[in-house]
Amino acid sequence: MSEASTAESKRIVVVRVRGECKLKQGIEDTLKMLRLYKKNSCTVVPSSQTFIGMISKVKDFVTWGEIDEGTFKELIKKRGKLPGKQHLTEQYLKDKTQLDFDGFTKEFFGFKKELKDIPGLKTFFKLHPPLHGFERKGIKQPFSMGGALGYRKDKINELVMRMI
Repeated sequence: MSEASTAESKRIVVVRVRGECKLKQGIEDTLKMLRLYKKNSCTVVPSSQTFIGMISKVKDFVTWGEIDEGTFKELIKKRGKLPGKQHLTEQYLKDKTQLDFDGFTKEFFGFKKELKDIPGLKTFFKLHPPLHGFERKGIKQPFSMGGALGYRKDKINELVMRMI
């Protein structure tokens, strides 16, 4: 039981690496359920069996790993969007949740708040292509073999910071 609760207590960031050309319908639907609509977009999900199964289905199109609090805070601060291409501001966050970015990040990682608790916030993040590119072998090889796809553990934080 304790092993399952520690796995549940993590947040995973999933970054779409490959584009939309020639996708099977099942993979396209799974990417939409994960809210990964375009290349270089990301979403933060809990580490539950449901999401792990979805990620394993689209493993050839995404990279993922455990996100830390500092990276998440930078992600919502710089890349959080509201309807009408408005940026998420500290004032808007305080008005809607009575928390600043630090407080919301702590609550989010404590599983007391979710991204949908901020009214109007889009639950996915559009990112830039990574500074200095992806890994040497490109976007068709797994990370374990020098490419960009698949599970990265904590190194996902470096990639997301290069993409913010």
